[in-house]
Amino acid sequence: MLTNGNLVEQAWLKDLSDEQIDNLAELPKEDRLRHFAEMHDKEPDEALTQLSEDCGIPILVDFEMEDEPTGKIPLRLINEFQCLPIKSAEEDSAYLELVTVWPPEPSMDKWVFAICGKAPRWNLGPPELISATITQKFGVGADSLESSHLDEFGFDEEDIEEEDENAAIIRFVNEVIHRAIGERATDIHFEPLRDDIQIRYRIDGELVPVRLPDNLVRVQDAIISRLKIMAKLNISEKRRPQDGRITFNDGKTEMDIRVSTFPTMYAESISLRLLNEKSQPLSVRELGLLPDDEDKVNQALARPHGIILVTGPTGAGKSTSLTAFLRKINHPERRIITVEDPIEYEVTGVNQTQIHHEIGLDFAAALRHILRQDPDVIMVGEIRDRETADIGIRASLTGHLVLSTLHTNDAPGALTRLIDMDIEPFLIASSVEMIIAQRLVRRLCAHCAEPVELNEDLLRSQLLSLGIDISEVSNAHLIRKPAGCDRCGGRGYRGRVGIFEVLVVSEEVHGLIVEKASARIIRETALAQGMRSLQKCGWEQVKRGLTSLPDIMRYAEMAEEEENID
Repeated sequence: MLTNGNLVEQAWLKDLSDEQIDNLAELPKEDRLRHFAEMHDKEPDEALTQLSEDCGIPILVDFEMEDEPTGKIPLRLINEFQCLPIKSAEEDSAYLELVTVWPPEPSMDKWVFAICGKAPRWNLGPPELISATITQKFGVGADSLESSHLDEFGFDEEDIEEEDENAAIIRFVNEVIHRAIGERATDIHFEPLRDDIQIRYRIDGELVPVRLPDNLVRVQDAIISRLKIMAKLNISEKRRPQDGRITFNDGKTEMDIRVSTFPTMYAESISLRLLNEKSQPLSVRELGLLPDDEDKVNQALARPHGIILVTGPTGAGKSTSLTAFLRKINHPERRIITVEDPIEYEVTGVNQTQIHHEIGLDFAAALRHILRQDPDVIMVGEIRDRETADIGIRASLTGHLVLSTLHTNDAPGALTRLIDMDIEPFLIASSVEMIIAQRLVRRLCAHCAEPVELNEDLLRSQLLSLGIDISEVSNAHLIRKPAGCDRCGGRGYRGRVGIFEVLVVSEEVHGLIVEKASARIIRETALAQGMRSLQKCGWEQVKRGLTSLPDIMRYAEMAEEEENID
C-alpha cells in the first residue's frame, strides 16, 4: 500500500505541498498523471513529458509486451504497480525492461529484483494505454482470482480456506464495478452461457464486452451469489426474478445500484443499473436543446398550470430532462413535490417521494395524497394507467403545473396514447401544454473528432431519407467523424447528447385533439407550425459537431422500424 512517505522519498516531488502529495498518494497509480496534470494546468501528455524530465525516466508510447509477462513478475504486481514487462532490444540483457504509468518508488526496484533476479529498467507510458493493455491481456479482476494471489501466504491450493476464496470473489466483483464506474458505464450485465459467463458494460448507450480471465465459469455461481448477497436478495431462490439495491462506495464515488435477477437456461442473469449519488443533474441549457426549442420549453415552464410531457423509450434521458426542468423552476416561492421510481437525482428544496409498490404506494396513490399537500408543481415519474393520467390532468386544470413522462415513439403519439387510456379528448386538449419527444445519440469526442469528406450524391440521398432539404448539402464541411484517442478509450465517442421534438399544443392542435384526429395528422400540422422532427434536430447536432451522421442515420432507421411495428 502506497503512503505519503513513499512519495516523499521521490525527490522530484519536492515542489509539491504536503496536501498535494497526500492527494496523489490516495489515488490509484493509473489516475495520478491526470491529477498531476490538473495540479499544473497541463494536458496529460504535457504532464507526462514533465514527469519524464523531472525524474529522468524515458517515455515509451510504442512498446511490445513480453510473450509471457507473468513469467517475469506476478500478475498481482502487474496490477498493483500498473506496469508491464516489455521486450528489450538487447539480447540477454541484465535488466528487466518495464513500462509503468507513474515513476516507481525505491521499494519497487527491490520487489522486482527479489522476484526475477534482474534489476528493473523503467520507462513511462500513457496510463490509458498501459491499463487497457493489462485489461486486454488478462481481463478485469484477473489478479483477484489468480491462485498465486493466495499462495503468497504459504498455502497450497488444497489448503486454501473457503474464506480466502470468498475474499477473491469479493475483490473480483468490486473490481468489475469499479472498472465500470471508471469507464462511465450506466449498466453492467452478468450473463451466463453454456460453458462460460459473459459480462458487458453499457457505455454511451452501446453494449461493450468486458475482457475477463480465462475459465471464469468455474466461479460463476459464487459471483452470482455474491451479487445477490450485496443486494440483500434470497440466494436460494433461483426460479423467479428478484429486485434489490446495492450501495457501493469505492472511496471516491458513491453509487446506488439497482439490481435485477432473471432466471435463464443456464443460470441467473443479473443486471446492474449504476446511479451516481453524487452526480450533478443537468440544467436546461446543458440538455442540448436547440436555442428556439429551449425558448419554447422555458415559456411552458413559466406557466402556472398545465401538463408538460416528456416521451421516449427506456434510456432516452426522460428523467434527466424532468430533473433539469425542476431545477429551472425551483424557487423558494414554489412548493414542488415529486413521486419517482426510483429517485435518480436529489434536488435541494424539492420534496421527493420514492414509490413503494409493496405497501400500495404507486403513482396514482401518491398523486392523490400529493394534492392534499398544497403543491404548486407536481412531477410524476411516469403515467402508466388511466387513473394516474386522470388525476394528473385534473390537477393541472385546478391550477397546478404537472410534469410527467410517457412511453411513446414521438410527441404526437402521446396525445393519442392518452385518448387510448379513455381520457376525454377535451380534457387532454385543455390541460396538455407541451410534449417533448427525445432520444440520446452518442457525442463525438471533443479531442479527436475530425472532418469527413462525403460524396455529395450520397449525402443528398441521406438527407432525403431524414426528411431534410437537399440544400443542406452545402453544410457538408461541418460534418465530423470519430477518430479515437486515449480520452475516449479509442471509441471516438464520449458521452451522449439529446435530440428533441418539441410540440406546442396550439389552437389548431387543440381542435385536432378534440376531433380525435390521428397522430399522423397532428404531426403534419405541428411540423407546418414549426415543430422540428427528431431527425432534423439530429442533423442540427451533426452540423454543430456534437454527433456523427451515421448515428443519426441509425436512429432514423430504428424510428422507421418502430413506425412499421406500430
